[in-house]
Amino acid sequence: MNPDCIFFNGDRPCKPHKKFSYTCPTCPEYTPITSHILIIKLDAVGDVERTTGLLQPLLQKYPGAAITWVTKKNALPLFKNNPHVYKVIEYGPEAQLNLLTSTYDLAINLDAAEDSCRLMTIAAAEKKIGYTWNPKGYAEPLNPEAEDWFEMGLWDDVKKANQRTYQDIMMEICGLEGRMTRPVFVLDDKERAFADEFAFRKQVNRNAPVFGLNTGAGGRWVHKKWTMEGYQSLIERLEELYPESSILLYGGPEEVERNAELARAGKNVIDTGCDNDLRQFGALVSLCDLMVTGDTLAMHIGLALEKRMVVLFGPTSLAEIDLYGSGIKIAPEGMDCLCCYRPDCDVRPTCMERISVEEVLTAIREQL
Repeated sequence: MNPDCIFFNGDRPCKPHKKFSYTCPTCPEYTPITSHILIIKLDAVGDVERTTGLLQPLLQKYPGAAITWVTKKNALPLFKNNPHVYKVIEYGPEAQLNLLTSTYDLAINLDAAEDSCRLMTIAAAEKKIGYTWNPKGYAEPLNPEAEDWFEMGLWDDVKKANQRTYQDIMMEICGLEGRMTRPVFVLDDKERAFADEFAFRKQVNRNAPVFGLNTGAGGRWVHKKWTMEGYQSLIERLEELYPESSILLYGGPEEVERNAELARAGKNVIDTGCDNDLRQFGALVSLCDLMVTGDTLAMHIGLALEKRMVVLFGPTSLAEIDLYGSGIKIAPEGMDCLCCYRPDCDVRPTCMERISVEEVLTAIREQL
């Protein structure tokens, strides 16, 4: 037996045996696991997606490692088809049982949230980095490299002053050199066929630029999303400048009415629907050539799929976002309250209201 093989299951036949009838003593697919790494990154879904860019640098530093990732249920679909993860475990009883009965060479927790930190305390690992839970009742950094990010989560002025990307900070916390790779979101043939069928049925013109407008931004920070008037004017201008192009609207349940109204703003506008599951959403994002969006999950998936991006910023940090050379970031000038992370705002016009259609159009032209 080769219980150290990455394909070994223990309670059922492994993939090489099922596919080729190989057995352990002579199996040419034998791939020994050299170390076990645990990553705890529970939410939000967009944060989980952007953190998947750590996987390849980790495997470069620890070749042959088996990476187990613990996350919440709504983020699990992100890891479908991901070749860099050995095991993904849903946060809850299964994760607790796994951590109580497993040992790891390295455990990484990149959130100072209480649930993540408490989970870290029960992980048995030779080395731990990131954040843990102090028995006296508070989160604390485990290594000096994690202190800056910890302070950014506590004090608004430190967060606002930061000019480093999230990717750079996470790489430093994990002791990794170089640049974090793009997020990972791998579509399979069935998902690509789903997108192709949608494009055919809706008559998406793929011989001209396909523009994606992700009109929402979740419910936590309302002012992360651009205005209806901004999107309506942008649609009008895009149809004037690129009359053969298709404009795809993206959103979730909160954007049903918003996108239905925007779909009536032009003749080439197609609503992709607001009830797609996460995998379908990613497949539909693959159809666009360039996306206009706020700081959202759609942005992270678009970057994973190597889409050109025009990203609009207001209440969240522009500096933290790495577009990997694939886009332009826009924020209003002359406002010292940007990067406030406030759920509401009494400043009028708001930061997102101050972003003009001409600014967005200029950025789009530069990306085509």
